[in-house]
Amino acid sequence: MASRAFVGHGVALFTVFVWGMTFISTKILLEDFHAVEILFLRFAMAYGALSLAAPGRLSDLTPCRRMVMAGAGLTGICLYYLLENIALGYTMASNISVILCAAPLFTAIVARFVLRGEERLGLFFFAGFAVAMSGICLISFSGSELRLDPRGDILAVLAALVWAFYACFTRIMGRWGYSALQVTRATFGWGLLFMLPCLSFFNVSWETARLADGVNLVNLLFLGLCASAACFTTWNMAVRMLGTVCASLYIYFVPVITVVAAALVLGERMTILSSLGAVLTLAGLFLSQMGHR
Repeated sequence: MASRAFVGHGVALFTVFVWGMTFISTKILLEDFHAVEILFLRFAMAYGALSLAAPGRLSDLTPCRRMVMAGAGLTGICLYYLLENIALGYTMASNISVILCAAPLFTAIVARFVLRGEERLGLFFFAGFAVAMSGICLISFSGSELRLDPRGDILAVLAALVWAFYACFTRIMGRWGYSALQVTRATFGWGLLFMLPCLSFFNVSWETARLADGVNLVNLLFLGLCASAACFTTWNMAVRMLGTVCASLYIYFVPVITVVAAALVLGERMTILSSLGAVLTLAGLFLSQMGHR
C-alpha cells in the first residue's frame, strides 16, 4: 500500500510538472494560432494517439457509465479549457492562475457530495490551502498591478468548479476496472464532440501551412502527445492511487513550475516575491498532504 502511494505521488508530480510547462508551449503557439485552435488540435492529436495505443471498444458500458464519461469529457476537456481561454480575454493571467489553484478546495467540497464523503477534510488541508494560496498570490502578482474584472474572474471560478467535477468523475471511472488509457481516450472523444459546436463561435482558421514550422509542430506534439495523451492518463492513475482530493493538491505546484520554466526558457525575470511565493506554495502542498498520510 505504501509503495502504491509512493508511485501515485510520483505520477502526480510528473503530471503537474508537464502541465506547468504547457504555458510556455501555448504562449509560443499563440503567435500563429488561435487559443481554440490549439485546444482542439492538441486533444484531437491526443485522441488519435490513444486510439493507436489502446484500440478496441470498452465492454460492459451501461447508460450510466456513458453519462459519467460524457460528463468527464464535458467538464475536464471542453468546459474547463474553454472557460479558461475566454477568461484570459477579460482579466490578467495572474488573476486566473490564483483562482484556478482554488480547484483543490472546490474538489474537496464537491467530492463530499458526489463521492458521498469518501475523503475527509482536516485542519492540515485548510491550513495548507491558505499557505499555498498565499504563495501563489505572491508568484502571480509579483510583477504586475492587481486588476480585477468580474467577467474574467467569474469565468475562472467556473473553470475551477468544473475541474472539481471532472476530478470526481475520474475517481468514479477508476473503480470500473478499465485501463487508464482506454478511459482517457473515451473522455477525450466526448470532449471533442462537445467542443465541435463551440468552434463555430470563434474565428478559427485551418491553414495547414503553419504546421510546416518546426517550432509550431514540436510544441503541438508536446501539448497533444505528452501534456494531453500521456498526462491525462497519468493523472487518472494518480487519482486512482491517491484519491480525488490528495491528487488535486498537486495543482498548487503548477504555478511554481510555470514561473521557473518561464525564467529559463522565455527569459522572464524571477523576483524575490516570486521566489518566496514558490517556497510558500511548496510548503502549503506538503502541509495539506500531511492530512492524507
